[in-house]
Amino acid sequence: MLKLQPTRMTLALAAAFSVSAAQADDIAPQALTTVPAAQGQTHVTADHMDGQMQDKLKANGDVVVIRDNQTLEADWLDYYQQQNRVKAGDHFRLTREKDVVTGTTLDYWMDEHTGSAQQPSFQMGSPDTQNKPGGSKRSLAKAGIAFRGDGSEVQFTGPDQYRLINSKVNSCVVGDDSWYLKSSTLDLNYTTNIGVARNARLEFQGVPILYTPWIDFPLDGSRKSGLLAPTFRSGSSGFDLALPYYWNIAPNYDATITPHINLKHGTMLAGEFRYLEPDFSGSIYTEQLRNDKLTNTDRYAWYATHKQTVIPGLTFGYDYNYVSDVNYFTDFGDRTLTATNVNLLRQAWVNYTTSWQGGSVNTMLRAQRYQTLEDPIIPADQPYARLPQITLNANQKLPDGFSFNLQGDLTRFSHPTLQTGDRFVAYPSVSWAFERSWGFIKPKFGVNYTSYSLNALGSDTTPGSNITRTLPIFSTDSGLYFERDASFHGSDYVETLEPRLFYVYIPAKDQSNIPNFDSSENDFNFAQLFSENRFSGWDRINAANQLTAALTSRLISSETGIERLRVMLGQRYYFKNEDTSLYGDQITLQNNSKGLLGSLGGDLTRAWRLDSTYEYNQDLSKTQRYNLQVRYNPEQGKTVSLRYRYGRYEQIGDTTQYGPLRQIDFGVQWPIARQWYAVARENYSLIDNKPLEHLLGVEYNDGCWTTRVVLKRDASLATTITSATTHTGVFFQLELRGLGGLGSNPTSELKLAIPGYSNISDIRSN
Repeated sequence: MLKLQPTRMTLALAAAFSVSAAQADDIAPQALTTVPAAQGQTHVTADHMDGQMQDKLKANGDVVVIRDNQTLEADWLDYYQQQNRVKAGDHFRLTREKDVVTGTTLDYWMDEHTGSAQQPSFQMGSPDTQNKPGGSKRSLAKAGIAFRGDGSEVQFTGPDQYRLINSKVNSCVVGDDSWYLKSSTLDLNYTTNIGVARNARLEFQGVPILYTPWIDFPLDGSRKSGLLAPTFRSGSSGFDLALPYYWNIAPNYDATITPHINLKHGTMLAGEFRYLEPDFSGSIYTEQLRNDKLTNTDRYAWYATHKQTVIPGLTFGYDYNYVSDVNYFTDFGDRTLTATNVNLLRQAWVNYTTSWQGGSVNTMLRAQRYQTLEDPIIPADQPYARLPQITLNANQKLPDGFSFNLQGDLTRFSHPTLQTGDRFVAYPSVSWAFERSWGFIKPKFGVNYTSYSLNALGSDTTPGSNITRTLPIFSTDSGLYFERDASFHGSDYVETLEPRLFYVYIPAKDQSNIPNFDSSENDFNFAQLFSENRFSGWDRINAANQLTAALTSRLISSETGIERLRVMLGQRYYFKNEDTSLYGDQITLQNNSKGLLGSLGGDLTRAWRLDSTYEYNQDLSKTQRYNLQVRYNPEQGKTVSLRYRYGRYEQIGDTTQYGPLRQIDFGVQWPIARQWYAVARENYSLIDNKPLEHLLGVEYNDGCWTTRVVLKRDASLATTITSATTHTGVFFQLELRGLGGLGSNPTSELKLAIPGYSNISDIRSN
């Protein structure tokens, strides 16, 4: 006879017995409505139960045990009340919140969440319903990695902690066994969110592709010290294999150490250290190659940056970049790195900003110079060093819409071969703003004062000279806004008409005796149409008695606010044909107008986008340049773009040479079969009759894994002195959902090359 003790546990079990007994008397069993036990209590239901309550309870047939957030289902059960221990079989299912374990036999302590089970199958974490072919990549930072698999034994080592013996796991949905991580032991600790595998072997499509005696990894997508997935790339710079190690030093400090084996150049070691504090942050990165096989020299690179707040408003920092030789990026970079790293910046600065009622001031002290990567035949135009530079920008709001602004600059310019000296600039101005919903007018008057103290040039013993320049500057910017409702093809729009006038007056002055430390001529575009000076920097100020007229019309969707169409026309008119060249001498313009600019673009439909600009040179009565780009992008993973660029006189590639430009740029990403995508780009120079860049590849998204193979080949344009050079790169990546990627990731290259490119891992199926 079953003996019951008057405890809360006894009362709960007695209620379960009474329900089960009632069921036994019925001809047809009724479905049970299980009442959850209170916190810390165990509730058991079964077809048959007997035993001593304070000792051992045996249950058979549809056994269900509920305790807190744990539910156990089994064919039979031995329950030891004193220990709160259960033994279950022949088949069981244990659910602990989002984790589910099934197997043959179970020995488990429900209070401690410890025990073991044989022949388990498991699902750790919530399965991702979007993890299917063509599905989306889940957010590991939010949901964690949902592992599933099986093994010979599972050991429960505490709440949300497991040890799997002779297991194989993946993060795919049931039925997708495309890859597995097999290991002799696998520890999954969802308390610390760290997984550790020993004697681990990664199998893809049944083929072992990676072995490691030990590996650990984060279970929630967070940072974790350990080896990262190896990467490799192949091309004209040689085959390169890298095995990065990530060191999570602290929540605000980390480091990555990456050995590289390059079959063409040798063994390189790269390292990066990053830090982040409330008042400062920065990073240090280096690459070190001892005794390059090709050059027999040591080659290296250093990059460092730092920014720090001393007190509110006072900051300082530095940027440092240095490489061992002029061909470093040619050998260890790509066309983009080679083009953008001709002059490597090195600077340190201190900045102070403060504000008051209606005004603010910003001042900066900076020391700046560059490492110029010069071609041995064609020296690059090395920028001047600023040793030092002090700048000041102050403004103050005045009554009745007036405001005062002051720009100041004091710089000492240094250069190994060119004219050096000091330059002082002060540019005070007063402006007035009248703004209404229907338009605006903003007149401005200022005086630019510039003073130079020049040093003797080279071996010349003649003392330097002092030069001053004072130029008044007056401008007025004004515009009107008109709009009306419109309807096209059943859709509502707002149509705008926006005329704008901009007048500038600056008297002509010869500046040929003034050195050019930092000025260059800006491109003629819509932004430059409404600027006082067409030169950057302070050394050149154009003469101006001119009026810019522009007209803009937009068609804006009333429902979405999207600009469906934009038409812009602008032209500059000269009342006097006097101007100043980049060399500082006075020149006479041939016409009283310069440059007719036009632009047409917008999101024509949900899928089609148009962008185009046009410039007409009235001095030559010829087209100066134009650009036309059409893009068709109906949905993620489908984009086709075609761009044509024409320039009468443009910079040739990455060189200092100028000449005509004719280029066609075609890019595409498109599905070619279920789960397969093709990617391609062709950038072709019609002047040289040669391609500047080929890119061709395929991508495959299986839902649980993604692979990419991309071939890229680019070339620099030949000049009259140097011949063209080419770079070839092969990218291959296998990305396993939840474990990261193996190989070299080409997605950053694809985003730059193909407008509208989508990462196929993020594409959702309909």
